[in-house]
Amino acid sequence: MDSFSPIPALAGGLLIGLASALLWLGNGRIAGISGLFGQLLPPARTVVWRLVFLAMLVLGALGASYLFPGLGVGGPGGQPAQLASPPPGWAIPAPLWIVASGLLIGFGTKIGNGCTSGHGVCGIARLSKRSFVAVAVFFSVAILTVTVTGIV
Repeated sequence: MDSFSPIPALAGGLLIGLASALLWLGNGRIAGISGLFGQLLPPARTVVWRLVFLAMLVLGALGASYLFPGLGVGGPGGQPAQLASPPPGWAIPAPLWIVASGLLIGFGTKIGNGCTSGHGVCGIARLSKRSFVAVAVFFSVAILTVTVTGIV
């Protein structure tokens, strides 16, 4: 946290909120990424807008990385960003760690009827009680996970 700057976080948050509002107002859909992605396989009737939205997420991040090379991503002292490695002493290979994490996230978003983007950005903005509970659970489990694993 040595090089924390609130400006990129503020700009990113504003852009995420704007994209979510535009999708909701223009298409009547919630910008929950797990829901958008989950409807691709098997394909839903409305697959085109989902593909466009997901592609623009990736292309927007790629474009921002070229337009603003020093913005947001990187480790201490300008080191390139890296994936978090498994906690020391757990003897879990990194690929297995990543697969297990992805599966747990997938099951969690299915059980919770959404992910942080759907509940945290869109649900709270709509004052959904279910989303307030979901976000409280997300944060509690995240804090517990960081405390147990020591990964920051």
